[in-house]
Amino acid sequence: MGSGQAVGSRSVSGILSGPMDLSGGRRAPAPKYPTLEASKGLLVRHRTSGVVGTVVAFSGTQVKLRQPSGREQVFPVADGAFSVDGAIVTLVRPKPAAPGAGSPRALTASGSVAVPGHKARVARASRILVEGLHDAELVEKVWGDDLRVEGVVVEPLHGADDLAAVIREFDPGPERRLGVLLDHLVTHSKESRLAAAVDHPQVLITGHPFVDVWQAIRPAVIGIRAWPEIPRGTDWKTGICTALGFSGTPGELWTRLLSRVSSYRDLEPALVGAVEQLIDFVAPPPED
Repeated sequence: MGSGQAVGSRSVSGILSGPMDLSGGRRAPAPKYPTLEASKGLLVRHRTSGVVGTVVAFSGTQVKLRQPSGREQVFPVADGAFSVDGAIVTLVRPKPAAPGAGSPRALTASGSVAVPGHKARVARASRILVEGLHDAELVEKVWGDDLRVEGVVVEPLHGADDLAAVIREFDPGPERRLGVLLDHLVTHSKESRLAAAVDHPQVLITGHPFVDVWQAIRPAVIGIRAWPEIPRGTDWKTGICTALGFSGTPGELWTRLLSRVSSYRDLEPALVGAVEQLIDFVAPPPED
């Protein structure tokens, strides 16, 4: 380059945005981004590739993300390489849990204090009914320990259309209570009409507002920002598979979704509250 040709400054886009002085002068300081612990399950976006996923593992120099499709990919860790809820951050290693004064009490997946060595109680006559197999599997995974301690069995209805007949056949009583968990229990829904038709002191019906119990899993747990909206007339589970780019069957996707759930923290509060109500109703604490 000839001596008479001036060298100015130019800017680049991306992580290294900001003026770069190529004339040998003073460089502008690199931007500083807030740090964020790369805890498992954190939903992040890799800014360069645009990949969105939840943190699976973090080594200090690399982070492994799991995308909604189930694919896992490793990315290098750099200042400002990721964003969370639109804010640019630098991922750092999570801090180890602070040691307690004594041995911490073990908790179940539902957040209850575990009872070491406790054998399953003989099943009560009381029952909790849920709409389908997926509902039953999710309740078992999170509240299974509690249910065994209380001797409560969860059974699928395989649909709520015959709820009134099922309740009559069950014949509830003071020692034979019945709890029912319904999907989509919102104003003017079919489920709300079915629930309104039941009036029995030994039957409690609760529910959640979601179309399907799948939606009770917090989106961040499976690496998405929100559950997709499925048009009316489209089978909901099939539509979800398509929207998430999953090529397998709905049953295969459910297996993956369920595997991401480890405790009540992975679920929406509406479902957690509804299930806790039912357990307290069918297995009330002994009177003093």
